[in-house]
Amino acid sequence: MRHPRPDDPDLPLADLMTRWPQTVPVFVRHRMLCVGCLVSPFHTVMDACAEYDLDEEDFLAELIQAADPG
Repeated sequence: MRHPRPDDPDLPLADLMTRWPQTVPVFVRHRMLCVGCLVSPFHTVMDACAEYDLDEEDFLAELIQAADPG
């Protein structure tokens, strides 16, 4: 069985935020409406970054840091 990773390009945002709730403040800090959004089970980090015109690499680095601060 494959363990989810926050940098999995196919991981839906809803799964990301459920598995790593400490990533939610990253979305909020960027004023993203992904938390609780009805399409979050279908959108990925790539989709969200495209929607909010964010650099995917930088945003993903923030998510990874939040998911595993150690």
